[in-house]
Amino acid sequence: MRQDMTQTDAEPRLSPAYWRLWWATGINAVGDGAFAAAVPLLAVTITCDPRLVSVVSAATYLPWLLLSLPAGALVDRYDRVGLMWRSQAIQAVIVSVVAVLAAFGHIGIPALAIMAFGLGACETVFANAAQAILPDIVAKPLLHRANGHQQTITAIGCQFLGPPIGSLLFAVVVALPFGMDAGSFALSAALLATLPRRRHRQIEHPPMRTAIADGLRRLARHRLLRTLAVLLGVNTFCGQLGNVTLVLLATRTLHLDARGYGLLLAGAAIGSLLGGLVSARVVNRVGALPALLTALATNVVVFVGIGLSPNAIVLGALLAVNGFVITLWNIVTVSLRQQIVPSEMLGRVNSVYKMLGWGLIPLGALAGGLVAHAFGLRAPYPVAGVLRGIALLVAMPVLIRAMRDR
Repeated sequence: MRQDMTQTDAEPRLSPAYWRLWWATGINAVGDGAFAAAVPLLAVTITCDPRLVSVVSAATYLPWLLLSLPAGALVDRYDRVGLMWRSQAIQAVIVSVVAVLAAFGHIGIPALAIMAFGLGACETVFANAAQAILPDIVAKPLLHRANGHQQTITAIGCQFLGPPIGSLLFAVVVALPFGMDAGSFALSAALLATLPRRRHRQIEHPPMRTAIADGLRRLARHRLLRTLAVLLGVNTFCGQLGNVTLVLLATRTLHLDARGYGLLLAGAAIGSLLGGLVSARVVNRVGALPALLTALATNVVVFVGIGLSPNAIVLGALLAVNGFVITLWNIVTVSLRQQIVPSEMLGRVNSVYKMLGWGLIPLGALAGGLVAHAFGLRAPYPVAGVLRGIALLVAMPVLIRAMRDR
């Protein structure tokens, strides 16, 4: 596949192939944002038990624990473009079923959890392929910029535009946000199908088990990537521990309605949007290591503060800061993997990284539901913040040495 850089006398530019990927990401992100706002609202109309609400969230991320490794092997074995658009097409069908069932009031927590698992299974393939394909269409000097653009459009769609649209549509007709998400998947799939294919070399692929083992060894032997993956696992566990009952904290404790909840999520998106716009400049100015450590330390303080928020304004401001530092972390760590790992191994290494990083999210979701049930809806965030602080203190010496060695 042609490198995604057109040289000019001034500076290298991202090519049309990249911008088609960017548009597909943006369209899909708006639909996903609407879906993300509507699903918890639909869940709380079925049950007010935080443990049952957490089951739906856990089902969404469980495929990362169960399916991420074989998905990574598939990404390194088959055409990545084809895997991406087919995954999105299947997701469009699944969300269409959710829309129909919601319209007729025939959906419960078990059905919602099963469909969330199906969407998550497709996402393991799509997300691994999307990150692995970027170095094929973007030159290494432009990776921070390209990842920044991807994070920006994702924040705009998934957090800034999608959630308020989803909550407003949900207030009008329950099925509307799900229909919107199905349409966004279909449009994204159509755009992705136009991307150029990478020319695969005629080689004999090893058995799936061997290919997966190669990815595991590659990550395990790289100290920096190994440290970041373990730290990501702890952080995502803690993040979901806090976030899984955010809808109940907002609607039951702070008494927001569906529209207010959507606007609250949009506030979080402002921080993510700013992070996507300026993170590449921050990294270029201060360096990757200070950016990472600052993001992680800020996140600890923010999570403790969220649990103590006296009103929606303070909560929205803290969520905005949280969105900024998470985006900064994502851009730095994704770019590092794309620079360090060869393209032919990137799918498998990403899959191991994400299995460690995202595989604990279902456990975090269930833990958050139990903590909220036992100690109240404010408790999960301070607990998560303290655990993140401990993990940062343990990982910091290793992380500093590994980054300096690199």
